[in-house]
Amino acid sequence: MQDALPALVLNSEALPQHTMDETPASQATPASPRGADATGVSDERLMLAFSQGSSEAFTELFSRYKQPIYGFFRRRLAEPAHAEELTQETFLALLRAATRYQPRALFRTYLYAIGFKILRAHRREAAFRGSAALLKNSIPSTARFSCCGNLNS
Repeated sequence: MQDALPALVLNSEALPQHTMDETPASQATPASPRGADATGVSDERLMLAFSQGSSEAFTELFSRYKQPIYGFFRRRLAEPAHAEELTQETFLALLRAATRYQPRALFRTYLYAIGFKILRAHRREAAFRGSAALLKNSIPSTARFSCCGNLNS
């Protein structure tokens, strides 16, 4: 059941073009507290239903939170493409963790915690790539290509 769900998230035809660049009027301000949308079902109940196999529950959670999670990343990253990629990673992590979900806190808190961990990993990886590039550039070119390691040859 869950194997088919990532295709829903990753399938570009399932979402209109530039979905994450535009804020729909219906999601600009939350209509009701605790994540209960027009359906009247709380986010926590939807996540519990999804953890028991309901793909409709995931679809509803995704439609409620795709824009806010994208905005979370967009405010923290310079590249919109990176924000979109990390949004996808967040929902994929949610898919993978569905069976372990325990409603100890608000679903929103749970989802943003996943997003924050993904953002930290992204920044750590970017810092590592940057420091590796600096280290590579700081080694003298003769030392890099010397077969013996002797700089005086």
